[in-house]
Amino acid sequence: MKFPFCLCIALALLTSHACFSQQGQNYTVIPHGLTADSVLKIAATVKPDQRQAGWQELEFTVFFHFGINTFTDLEWGKKNTKPGVFNPSELDARQWIRTAKEAGAKLAILVAKHHDGFCNWPSKFTEYSVKNSPWKNGHGDVVKEVSDACREYGLKFGVYVSPWDINSKVYGSDEYNSYFKNLLTEVLTNYGEVGEVWFDGACGEGPNGKKQVYDWAGYYELIRKLQPKAVIAIMGPDVRWVGTESGYGRETEWSVLPFSSASDNKIAAGSQQTAGATGFVPPIDMMQQDLGSRDKLFGADRLIWYPSEVDVSIRPGWFYHNCDDSLVKSPEKLADIYFSSVGRNSVLLLNLPPDKRGLIHENDIKNLRGMRTLLDSCFSENLARGAVIIPLNGNLKSKAENMTDHNPSTFWTSKKGITCASFIMELKQISYFNCLSIQENIKNGQRVESFLVEIPEGKSWKVIASETTIGYKRLLRFPRVKSGIVRIRITSSRGNPEISEIGLFLIPERLVPLTSHKN
Repeated sequence: MKFPFCLCIALALLTSHACFSQQGQNYTVIPHGLTADSVLKIAATVKPDQRQAGWQELEFTVFFHFGINTFTDLEWGKKNTKPGVFNPSELDARQWIRTAKEAGAKLAILVAKHHDGFCNWPSKFTEYSVKNSPWKNGHGDVVKEVSDACREYGLKFGVYVSPWDINSKVYGSDEYNSYFKNLLTEVLTNYGEVGEVWFDGACGEGPNGKKQVYDWAGYYELIRKLQPKAVIAIMGPDVRWVGTESGYGRETEWSVLPFSSASDNKIAAGSQQTAGATGFVPPIDMMQQDLGSRDKLFGADRLIWYPSEVDVSIRPGWFYHNCDDSLVKSPEKLADIYFSSVGRNSVLLLNLPPDKRGLIHENDIKNLRGMRTLLDSCFSENLARGAVIIPLNGNLKSKAENMTDHNPSTFWTSKKGITCASFIMELKQISYFNCLSIQENIKNGQRVESFLVEIPEGKSWKVIASETTIGYKRLLRFPRVKSGIVRIRITSSRGNPEISEIGLFLIPERLVPLTSHKN
């Protein structure tokens, strides 16, 4: 298991944020003495930089936990494990990436080094790597095989290099930071373009009994230099951890957060301190339900764009264990997780641990394919496509048809100064539906605070769904209804709402939850 921290930006980074982000747009200072309305207007202008916007559009990514722990049947490594135990018999990275692509993933993150310190590439800076394993007589390179497979199948490539190292004799000293930067340099210069560099805040003891003071700012600076297009997650400036490993995001998920809510001490106090049996970390402290509401914004010194990544494993553990072969999450469970992560303004990071052969297990592949079949059936027919859309207070320069053109770069917005906007959709025919997809144009910010979905009932309107935030994408599931007319009412927004896409779908009833899953 990973040992994730609450993952807000480290203090050293935040005090010099401009060094690590695009110029200004995803970070703003709040002048003292502003009114609440003024703070909201500023919040509406905070938007993702180019890296963050591109990352959000990926929607679904995968994780590969593979290394020494795979062969010792452990979640957390031991200090004296010999590299000779690493010996996959049929390693096929192309099978990993092919499986990920068939499931719909757009990026794959490989554990290049976990807390045990074992490097999945032949590093020049340590003997504790694949070069001293029997696999391919010491000439193998897992990082290369995965990165090559990503390029072959058209997926972006990412790496997780754990800063904790229970093997390194210099861990707990200034020398270790130099050593770790050398490892990062190898991974970030020898394997092509990297789309995401994934960190957690793991910081246990090394062989000398000491903990390390990480040079986060130095790590970030190096990554920006070597891989300027990569997002840094989740102990980093670009992407944050959602707060659990359950797979379920918040029902109210803001990407615009107050900087003053980030405290290094709170992060450490609220983080996971021991390895759990199920891979679930309870949401506490900074993992609370409300991170970016109006109440949180007022009094903040700064506002940042800091979107959520939802990580979860397809199995109970993060590394492969054959005792878990019967415990792979079902297609229905995986689809439910998709709705509750991608459908709640987050990116889903699903862990697929290769087994001792070096293959994704057959049970995992079967259930992933089942998930993909379910999701494809959910979104195969958009009942809103071709609908006549009647804005009740739209901007005359903004076409309502932009919301159903299957082009997220176009959008509809209301008249200037109108935040409680609404529009009616007249479907091509009366239809059954139980799912709404709606997206904001986040390239100009996240603004919608609450909205309603209604259908006619007699001479009035019946509310069939009532929610808070939208963000990049919101997927709402509700009991099946039948209508030819749907009204969307945005009841509160921090500025003019900009809606880029909307869809209506009839999904299998078994995917409509009786009760809501909360983070």
